Amino acid sequence: MNYKINENDIILIQDDFNLGETLDCGQAFRWSAVDNNTYEGYYLDHYLMIVQNDNTFTFKNTSEADFLNIWTDYFDLNTDYAGLKKVFSTDQTLKSACDYAGGIRLLRQDAWETLCSFIISQNNNIPRIKGIISRLCEHYGHFPSAQELSGETEESLNYLRSGFRAKYIIDAAKKTADKSVDLSTIYDMDYEDGKKKLMEIKGVGPKVADCVLLFGIHKTQACPVDVWIKRVLAYFYPEGMPECVKGYDGIAQQYLFHYARKHSDLFENK
Repeated sequence: MNYKINENDIILIQDDFNLGETLDCGQAFRWSAVDNNTYEGYYLDHYLMIVQNDNTFTFKNTSEADFLNIWTDYFDLNTDYAGLKKVFSTDQTLKSACDYAGGIRLLRQDAWETLCSFIISQNNNIPRIKGIISRLCEHYGHFPSAQELSGETEESLNYLRSGFRAKYIIDAAKKTADKSVDLSTIYDMDYEDGKKKLMEIKGVGPKVADCVLLFGIHKTQACPVDVWIKRVLAYFYPEGMPECVKGYDGIAQQYLFHYARKHSDLFENK
């Protein structure tokens, strides 16, 4: 990894990484664009402002320890995305997707924050999801733990304006806090067992469970299927995802999801 320290900043040279493609593709909801090449946001209680100029990234006011111990893992900087894209690109549709948005990286998020966020995301749009999460964090002064939220009621969460999702947030918090669904053990479970365990939480279906497994627990074979991925699978992969993505279905899904949303005309003549 090629980086240097410049006063209070960390300067990273990194190919195959784009802030907008990574932070605005629906993986995480606590980031916002300051301008065309600058984003600010949070991983748990850790704040970051990051600036991109081509393949140069400036981690503002960041210590080397935080860069190495927090942000290197969060942005998945030790994974060879160039190598993954080379393998994926043996499939023509995936090649087009990788060429279009080759800067997407899979964020390694906190499992509880991911679970709570994707419960909130159900039948929702990104601005509303961000609004609910912002109100939650403002109320607590940080992203609340499962233990903190486990004592809430639907009425006490009225300020979130989260609708039917409030009861699911509470159930997730209670089951996570009392460890009837112990997120820490899911890292060591196989994919199917982990998915079944997450679906013991009210309101967590296959898609939300896959989002938690992929974005929060980094099981890269997890492939969340929404309306866009359903279209991709129906039109291009009726027999399932191609063999070249095996084990990394979720990373391939990120390229395909972004590509499909921006190229809806692809499906008109299919």
